[in-house]
Amino acid sequence: MTDDEKELCLNTALEEYGDYLKHLVYTYVKDIQKTEDIVQDVFIKFYKSLDRFEGRATFKTYLYRIAVNECKNYLKSWHFRKFEVTEKIKMWKNRESAESEVIRKEQSETIADIVNELPVKYREVIWLFYYLELSVAEIAEVLNCSVNTVKTRLARGRKQAKISIEESVGQYEYQR
Repeated sequence: MTDDEKELCLNTALEEYGDYLKHLVYTYVKDIQKTEDIVQDVFIKFYKSLDRFEGRATFKTYLYRIAVNECKNYLKSWHFRKFEVTEKIKMWKNRESAESEVIRKEQSETIADIVNELPVKYREVIWLFYYLELSVAEIAEVLNCSVNTVKTRLARGRKQAKISIEESVGQYEYQR
C-alpha cells in the first residue's frame, strides 16, 4: 500500500469512525483527556499497521479491535491504578451526606448511567450493539470472542440493566 493510499484510508477512518471511537474509549476509561490520547494512539497504530492489514475484517471492526486492546492495556497499567486510587481518596474526602447523595443520584440517573455501571464485559457489548449498531458477528470479531459469548453477554447485560432500572423506579415510587 502506498503512502497516499494509507493517508486516504486514515483520513476516511478519522472522518467516519473518530467520534464513535471516542465514545467507545470513553466507556472504558471515563476520562475525556485520556480518551483523546488513546484515540490518537489508536489511529497511529491503525496507520502503522495498514501494510499488514489482510482485509479479513472491515476497517471499522479493525479499528474497534485496536481501540478495545488499547483500553484494556490502559486499564491494566500502573498509571490507571494510581489515578483510580487518587480519585477514590478525593471522593471520600468530599463525600456528601448519604441522603443528599441518594437524592442527587436519583435526579441524575439515566439509562446511560446504568449501562456504564455494568461490568465492562457487559457494558462493551451493549454499547457496541446498541450505540454503534454493530452486528453480533462484528462485536465477536472486535472483542476476539465467539458469537455465542457475545449473545450471552448481551443477554446478561440486558438483564442486569433491567434489574437496575426496576430498582431505581422502585426506590423512586417508595419515596413518593
